[in-house]
Amino acid sequence: MRLPASWPSLADDEPIIWAHYVIVAAIAIIAGLIVHYILDFILCRAAKRTSTATDDILIKRLRQPSRWLVAAIALAFAEPAMRLGPIGLRYWKFGAGLLLPALVGWLAASLLGAISDIVIARADISVADNLRARRRRTRAGILYRIGLFLILLVTICLMLLSIPAVRAIGVTLIASAGLAGLAVGAAAQPALKNVVAGIQMVFTEPIRLDDVVIMDGEWGRIEEIRLTYVVVAIWDQRRLVVPVSKFLEDSFQNWTRTTSEILGTAFLHVDRTADVARLRAKLTEIVSPDPNWDGRVCGLQVTDSQPGWLELRCLVSSVNSGKNFDLRCAVREKMTAFIAAEMPEALPRGRELLWLEGAPGLPKPEVDTAGPAGAA
Repeated sequence: MRLPASWPSLADDEPIIWAHYVIVAAIAIIAGLIVHYILDFILCRAAKRTSTATDDILIKRLRQPSRWLVAAIALAFAEPAMRLGPIGLRYWKFGAGLLLPALVGWLAASLLGAISDIVIARADISVADNLRARRRRTRAGILYRIGLFLILLVTICLMLLSIPAVRAIGVTLIASAGLAGLAVGAAAQPALKNVVAGIQMVFTEPIRLDDVVIMDGEWGRIEEIRLTYVVVAIWDQRRLVVPVSKFLEDSFQNWTRTTSEILGTAFLHVDRTADVARLRAKLTEIVSPDPNWDGRVCGLQVTDSQPGWLELRCLVSSVNSGKNFDLRCAVREKMTAFIAAEMPEALPRGRELLWLEGAPGLPKPEVDTAGPAGAA
């Protein structure tokens, strides 16, 4: 289809022939897609012969961006056949300045995501001793978000630089970059503070994924670490969203900083004449067959003495806080039942009367408010 001679031309000596451009561009894109399909087929066949999932993750992540990048490269090779002319080349360079950075940025982001997926796949946190795996996952997650932010920033800047008007504005802004930087820094101080804290967390590692922490009096596990905030899964299925900077500025408890092993206590109050040695033997009898006990620590000590009662502390150990909480509950239940059934003389005498009279030093009922793992 040939347009009237009065219409704008992309070439010097002939009017626009749209059909010619469309046909050449379509042939180039189809040829690029065919080449990509052949390469993808060969790589998939080769990946099936390997035992690792690394190559599968790379192929899956890079398939889409590489497909259109190959098509764009094929289109670039076909550009001389289009005979665009000076005006056409101007539009061609403008489109390429927008499309090429976008495709390269997409490919870089996908490659970064593939590396993160590979690290996560190799770091199995379902095993018992998962400290190293949780460390790798935490670093991979934070570095992935930082890298993705930088890739998006560079990609957008390169795309904007292809626009002449924006490029001219950019030169003007560079002259006043100092004042603009101060203004933006003052306005975005809280956000930048959390971003810097997120980067610092990669190297200091105060927390890692699946760490057991107590933050603001709440017991929970680190479920997600973002660039500016952390999500803590509370034991009762609530979620606590905490700014990253708070983990670097405020004190908090991390129960799995070096290991998940933990000690837990269960307190009992008995009469001063109670046979402590017999209760100690009973504690060992209760704890020994319990699967929540790891075999490290099992002891009973008199930690306080008052005129009408003794305070006994049952100290037991477990591989993690969840099992230790269940073990402590079992110790309280079975030791109390044993005292009531086999050692009634060990029950504190006149306890209700002393309580009503407000006897000093009488313990209040034990309340466990620290979540399923309790407070040691």
